[in-house]
Amino acid sequence: MANRGPSYGLSREVQEKIEQKYDVDLESRLVEWILVQCGDDLERPEPGKQNFQKWLMSGTILCRLINSLYPSGEEPIKKITESNMVFKQMEKISQFLQAAEEYGVNRGDIFQTVDLWEGKDMAAVQRTLMALGSEALTKDDGHYRGDKDWFHSS
Repeated sequence: MANRGPSYGLSREVQEKIEQKYDVDLESRLVEWILVQCGDDLERPEPGKQNFQKWLMSGTILCRLINSLYPSGEEPIKKITESNMVFKQMEKISQFLQAAEEYGVNRGDIFQTVDLWEGKDMAAVQRTLMALGSEALTKDDGHYRGDKDWFHSS
């Protein structure tokens, strides 16, 4: 994570407004969907925005999530490897974002890598995951797993 000092004045007000948009109940629903969609071998994160961020920030879970929405052999991200190297983790997040847009998520609903990596706007991360879930539900191609009431059909 970046080494930044505290925000002051207008920057602080903007950051506080961004943080107020984060939805704890939505976090719980998204975690549940990701666990169901990706399979049982994922560990459930402790509740809370920072834990949700840490759970996703390596990019591995996001890559597994997008791949799970495709038929076997047609996954957009061919190689998903765990790495502790920052640039590799950020690269995986970028691969997920590109694959999500190609899947059909509107560019306006796609978060920026720093939103997740630095925790700048976790509400934007939630918005992207909601849009991805809604798109998967709408496609109705048999690859969506989970409760159909978790997302709106687009």
